[in-house]
Amino acid sequence: MPVIQRPKVCYRPVVAGLLLWGMAGGLFANQEPVVSQRPDAAKLAAAQTRAVEFLRTTQSDDGSWTTNQTPGISGLVIAALMENGLTTDDATIQKGLKNLSSYVQPDGGIYSPKSDLRNYETCISLLAFHAANRDGRYDKVIAAARDFLKRLQWDETKDIKPDDVKFGGAGYGGTSRPDLSNTAYLLDALKAAGVGQDDPAMKNAVVFISRCQNLESEFNTLVSASKVNDGGFYYTPAAGGASPAKKDADDGLRSYGSMTYAGLKSMLYAGVGPDDPRVVAAVKWIRKYYSVTDNPGMGKAGMFYYYNLFAKGLDAMQLESLTDEKGVVHYWKKELGDQLISLQKPNGSWVNSEKRWMEGDPNLSTAFALLTLARCSRASQAAR
Repeated sequence: MPVIQRPKVCYRPVVAGLLLWGMAGGLFANQEPVVSQRPDAAKLAAAQTRAVEFLRTTQSDDGSWTTNQTPGISGLVIAALMENGLTTDDATIQKGLKNLSSYVQPDGGIYSPKSDLRNYETCISLLAFHAANRDGRYDKVIAAARDFLKRLQWDETKDIKPDDVKFGGAGYGGTSRPDLSNTAYLLDALKAAGVGQDDPAMKNAVVFISRCQNLESEFNTLVSASKVNDGGFYYTPAAGGASPAKKDADDGLRSYGSMTYAGLKSMLYAGVGPDDPRVVAAVKWIRKYYSVTDNPGMGKAGMFYYYNLFAKGLDAMQLESLTDEKGVVHYWKKELGDQLISLQKPNGSWVNSEKRWMEGDPNLSTAFALLTLARCSRASQAAR
């Protein structure tokens, strides 16, 4: 049954700033912000249980999922299972963590030595260890991984100056150019590791993230910002710029859903306030293109990744509901949760018919779905 919040709530500062803007600009027009609706509790619990049992059956004997060559998918699955009720006492988790521990490297990273995805793998693995760190057993692993990730970031330690388009970003690892997806994972991991908003790594990341936004401002003076200028985000301005939603860079780099939510979430994690013009513009884009049926600008491509970022972004804004540009109120947790429940396969998995970005792998898509459902089932969390 829908959950109704008590009629009086104490808004934290992050919400208060947004509320003041929303009263003027219409974000909360004609709605009561105290009302909360979530998916049917019984249906949600049943979907989570089926998904957990599915992932138990697909775990390999060595504790990994999908592949034992890299830890990325296994780390994502472990984090998803723990976000949905499993503990470190569970045999599936114990086996998975033992496998994940085998990827911890002397330099502090958590990756396959043969991998070119060292940032991506370390970030996801850190999140898994953080979820399992209830008694501090992984404190040293997390701290070492945090320091490793900071060393990967493109900054002045690599002779990259603030006016360089790469500054503050993170790529897959090594010498790969930075992109918003990897930078968003970096901020997830740093936040989980206890890195504060005043840390240089956080502040530098905001510089890069701002340049991934189609918003001409003092924070983004790139030529590409003025071509689209709609407040959404795209993949990267580095190495000539890239957006899978638009091939022709001469017409600008088109914004799309998953990166816009990634940009919004990451800015909030790094201390950019809800009344900042960059956040206001991102929310305006989201109001215009709000959807739980596709990844705006990308169709079905990257749908489950999009759902996870969708939930993280609105959760970071501490929103229970959102009014789109047509004035329709959306209780996003209920809508997103119901959509995911409707897409679940009889065996408990989720899989994308659009196989781009490995979403044809049911382990990966199911992990993203479970992470999303966990946020749909609980009260909004503060970004700080």
